[in-house]
Amino acid sequence: MPIRILDPGLVAQIAAGEVVERPASVVKELVENALDAGASRIEVETEGGGRRRIRVADDGCGIPAAEVPLAFARHATSKLSSAEDLFRVTTLGFRGEALAAIAAVARVICRTRAPEEALGTELRIEGGKILEQRPIARPPGTEMIVEDLFFNTPARLKFLKGEGAERRQIDLWITRYALAYPHIHFILRHNGREIFSLPAAREPRHRFVALYGAELGDALLEVAEETDGIRVYGWISPPGVDRPDRQELVFFVNGRWVQDRMLPAAVLQAYHTLLPSGRYPWAFLWVELPPEQVDVNVHPAKIEVRFRDPDGIFRAVQRAVHRALRESAPVPVFQTVETSGRTPLISARPAPTRSEDLLGAPAEESSSPGLPPLRVIGQIQASYIIAEGPDGLYLLDQHAAHERVLYEALQARRQEGPLPSQPLLQPVLIDVLPEEMSLLEEHRDLLEELGFRIEPFGPRTVRLQAVPAVLSTEAILSVFQDLLFDLRESRRPVEGALEARLIRSICKRAAVKAGQVLSVEQMQHLVQALERCAMPWTCPHGRPTILRFPIGQLARQFGREE
Repeated sequence: MPIRILDPGLVAQIAAGEVVERPASVVKELVENALDAGASRIEVETEGGGRRRIRVADDGCGIPAAEVPLAFARHATSKLSSAEDLFRVTTLGFRGEALAAIAAVARVICRTRAPEEALGTELRIEGGKILEQRPIARPPGTEMIVEDLFFNTPARLKFLKGEGAERRQIDLWITRYALAYPHIHFILRHNGREIFSLPAAREPRHRFVALYGAELGDALLEVAEETDGIRVYGWISPPGVDRPDRQELVFFVNGRWVQDRMLPAAVLQAYHTLLPSGRYPWAFLWVELPPEQVDVNVHPAKIEVRFRDPDGIFRAVQRAVHRALRESAPVPVFQTVETSGRTPLISARPAPTRSEDLLGAPAEESSSPGLPPLRVIGQIQASYIIAEGPDGLYLLDQHAAHERVLYEALQARRQEGPLPSQPLLQPVLIDVLPEEMSLLEEHRDLLEELGFRIEPFGPRTVRLQAVPAVLSTEAILSVFQDLLFDLRESRRPVEGALEARLIRSICKRAAVKAGQVLSVEQMQHLVQALERCAMPWTCPHGRPTILRFPIGQLARQFGREE
């Protein structure tokens, strides 16, 4: 087949495929145009999951009559005037591709009016060709109607999912932007049925409660921090309020909803000892920074960004989330009734803290909420400690609590230098795989700083000569197997993540076990050490260490008046 220049209509359809992947893409582009136009009210209506009809109407600045046909030309935009503007984009749209791409694969009706003009304009386009333009009477703003999406590219229709799935994608986009712009009234309808009408909210949290409910809204912790020109704010869930997936890790960069791998990693790094394996927090975070510090011209869909200083952004988000967790997370409350199948939420009442160092030396006073002073009552099944506090009954998992105490103690010691090590009276010979031998050699310095002394003893054997002093000799082989697993699973980890993972494994093996009988003195010592922890609510692996039974709840369960 000879080389030839493609037909302009085919070129337009190919370009449209990069911008318009599905009905939700059309909704996204039209809503972003409405936001850029300064709208205070945006209506979105769909039929047939958006394949049959999409309508987006706003009360923004509209389009002057003379510019309406030009708005549907490729690479026509009012948002850029020079190449320099591309590196300081402050609007959601800027590429001048969306309207042309939509018009190339659908039948479009545009009705618009600029406030300074007496009459509006109606433009009809089919498959990229203008059919009619005429003046009409209408209020200021713009109404876009997109019908028969992909009517001229039937192969594209085969890749769309069912109506319900396409409708859910539209719901997702509108929900995200309704959350990002709480001062704007959003209305969403599907097949004539109103899904929601969200009037402008005085406070951003009010919009969140309207979308997600008061139960979750009341439980979330506020994030607010600004450093080095980077502002991070929003809400996150406390330990104990989590999900089985990452879907609600939501980020807005300068008002734009983005899907980025680094930002969720920063949040999860802040939670890394507070969530069980396979569980994820709720996070709704806004990142604001100078526009020249972020490149939004990465993909035609404009949902990916590139930061000039990605490490600085990572640190800012991680630090802001970690500070909110330390300063705001309350003690989990046991609930006897779960509503609507949701994960039980937690009390938002902070408790006083203790300020002694874990090893008994004085420490700086902490403003973060911790545990009140507790009096040990006894032990259940040689696994759980019962204690009394000023506001109710507390139940502690002795293994998880001791893990947390050891973890914070070892982390504090690491700030001062290598962890104490104990030589083995009889070195242990262990066979390893070639890959594991390489990993041990690669991380030899780190392992020595954590208290392990390991030497090669043949091509596939190592000699373990010393282990961290906190370990008992019975746990040596188990810890070594955990160590090898952590090294295999942590290839090129985030800085500090491998060390923290190894310390967690050490603590898991060194902590008292479930089924181990403790004396009252030992239990009281453990409880007091947990009281002094900075984050006492979970073990380093994210499991709860403690539950609280408020005195009022106990009174109700026994039929007493509060």
